[in-house]
Amino acid sequence: MDQETLGSIVLLAIVTLISVVQNAFFASKLEHESKHCNGKGFQRAGSSAFDRVYTANQNCGHAYPTFLAVLWCAGLLCSQAPAAFAGLMYLFVRQKYFVGYLGERTQSTPGYLFGKRIILFLFLMSVAGILNYYLIFFFGSDFEMYIKTITSAISPLLLIP
Repeated sequence: MDQETLGSIVLLAIVTLISVVQNAFFASKLEHESKHCNGKGFQRAGSSAFDRVYTANQNCGHAYPTFLAVLWCAGLLCSQAPAAFAGLMYLFVRQKYFVGYLGERTQSTPGYLFGKRIILFLFLMSVAGILNYYLIFFFGSDFEMYIKTITSAISPLLLIP
């Protein structure tokens, strides 16, 4: 792979690898809680603390494929830097959701809602990239610079709760 191609995906790859480490952390928390509650290996039945860890892990796992899909689509079709920034924000929010779920379930709600907003942003970036491709293809109009400017300007707004 040449340097230019690698340069266009390296931030997305970094965010993806960080998300893998985060998934490993979630799995280790689940394993620890299972052994702590049951005294043996992984078993589904357990205390309410185990159930919270298990449910939080399952919820994070269910959203993970969607996150990866929109992260890579937004980064490849629209703009890598804002997509990677949004991806890092999503990982932070997912951590907040996981830890919040271990306490009271209501503590996880802000992380869940914020995560939905980030997924929507990445989805809209992907759609903008696809629309730009077809505008170029059918009409010869390239709005890539405008789209990159807008997404770069909007991505910091994701920090607002």
